Amino acid sequence: MNLFFFNSVSRPVVCWAGAALLSATLAGCASHQTAQLNGLPDTSVPAAWSAAPASTRADAAALAGWWQHWGDAPLQTLIEQALQANPDLRQAQAALQQARAQVAVQAAHLAPTVDASASAQRSRANNNTSNRFQAGLDASWEWDIWGRLDAGLGASQADARASQASLAQTQVTLAAEVALQYISVRSLQARLDIAQRNLTSQHETWQLTDWRVQAGLSSSLVLEQARASTEQTAAQIPQLQTSLAQARHALAVLTGQAPAALDVLLAQTRTVPQPAADLALALPAETLRQRPDVRVAEERIRAALARVAQADAARYPGFRLGGSMGLSALTLGTLGTGAAVANALLASVSVPLLDGGAARAQVRVQEAALEQARIAYQATVLTALQEVEDALVALRGDRERLQRLQAAADAAQNAALLAQQRYRSGLIDFQSVLETQRTLLSTQDSVASTTASLAADHVRLYKALGGGWKPS
Repeated sequence: MNLFFFNSVSRPVVCWAGAALLSATLAGCASHQTAQLNGLPDTSVPAAWSAAPASTRADAAALAGWWQHWGDAPLQTLIEQALQANPDLRQAQAALQQARAQVAVQAAHLAPTVDASASAQRSRANNNTSNRFQAGLDASWEWDIWGRLDAGLGASQADARASQASLAQTQVTLAAEVALQYISVRSLQARLDIAQRNLTSQHETWQLTDWRVQAGLSSSLVLEQARASTEQTAAQIPQLQTSLAQARHALAVLTGQAPAALDVLLAQTRTVPQPAADLALALPAETLRQRPDVRVAEERIRAALARVAQADAARYPGFRLGGSMGLSALTLGTLGTGAAVANALLASVSVPLLDGGAARAQVRVQEAALEQARIAYQATVLTALQEVEDALVALRGDRERLQRLQAAADAAQNAALLAQQRYRSGLIDFQSVLETQRTLLSTQDSVASTTASLAADHVRLYKALGGGWKPS
């Protein structure tokens, strides 16, 4: 239904009383029932971590820049460079800009709109030429009585906050991935050094065995065993070099550079970085507030709630006020002085009568989306709790494993030296030497791998705690 008032004279006709009466009449025809929907679902959160050691509370500022406390300058430089130039992070920043722009679009729907128009016409009939110039303004405004437009704005604002939290989650993940790749590079360098040192020792044993065979003190079988052991160790070196080069390439790409850009920076061998031993943990509830992915899930629920309200409000009458003013003249010079003026005021209401149930179905669609968002939130919370517990268990297990392996490596080192000395003296056979060398290489490689695993456990724990960004 429309109420339209038009006047061709120079003063506007305003009929606000009629529009108000129409709005009041139609408002009495329907009552808007706002959906009573819960916010965040109830999810049980433990009071403390089951595998956590006794420690002080974590400092949020230290957690935000955890890599700055590892005492490794290249690691800090690489993470900060990745946070500036990584393509995934820049893509998340662009998504945030898009979401914020969408908020501005939705906010503009709440304000009146004004359009300007102008036209010039020249016509000719029977050798008679005439001109006509027109200019006008059109304005309209929708009365958001049921809150449909406001709900749309709320949904866009929640989406923007979710995009901001997604950007933070990208930062958290990126910092952890750079650290893990850096640890992998240093671990492979350590393992390569171990393999090369053991290869040198086995070469010496092979040469000693060759001398003993030439002197008739050993058989050719012993010589071939020494050769086989040496070549087997030598075969590990190209594989480690390949893995090291690939790890450097992956690290360079994470920092937004070409694959070979970090070859010079990472050419020098350094030890695997380790954080301070006195690790402080945040409580589970604080961790959930710290983690950006949980915040994303929260904002998704708020956006879904707003869209349910928006779909429900669309089922009720809509009210719009509009007006126009136009000027018309035969010459361009008289357009602002002696032109004819036309004014119009429009008050309209649209009432959905028959839509085949589409409006109600749309409400159910948004309610189902809300339920999906609530379930996704519960899954995100459970995953967050699991990641922290898993990281704590792995940290405790690798610490104990490293202590055992270091003791085993010391014993294997002593055994290899004793076996080498006794073999030179002819007191033991080569089989004992071969066995001690294999054990030494295996235990030293395990120590290097577990040292890297322990550092990686700390990185995963910091990531699980939501470290790598500072909540506003």
